[in-house]
Amino acid sequence: MTDHNASESTPEATVVHIDDITPDEVAPGILRRRLPRTDRARAWLIDFEPGTEWPEIDVHASEERYFVLSGEVIEGPERHGPGTYVVFAPGSSHRPRTETGARMLGITVL
Repeated sequence: MTDHNASESTPEATVVHIDDITPDEVAPGILRRRLPRTDRARAWLIDFEPGTEWPEIDVHASEERYFVLSGEVIEGPERHGPGTYVVFAPGSSHRPRTETGARMLGITVL
């Protein structure tokens, strides 16, 4: 782990630096960092290389939301650029892809 002077946990808060979280490869060109979770929500940061697509349709048992930090995420005919916040209802599904590459921060409400 790299010392970023920002990784600590207290009963009130968990603080991590994104570079201290080892990414998992979801599919070639797609990396996911699972952020600290609670019993109410889980969060993740996903980096998509240009020309990648989520490997399967993502079906949501509960509410899921994401915020596009950089690049462009494509959902069907819709294109979501930096600053876009997308909320999916329980029971919905989607399969994000990108032509340019993208970074998104997501939260699943449990």
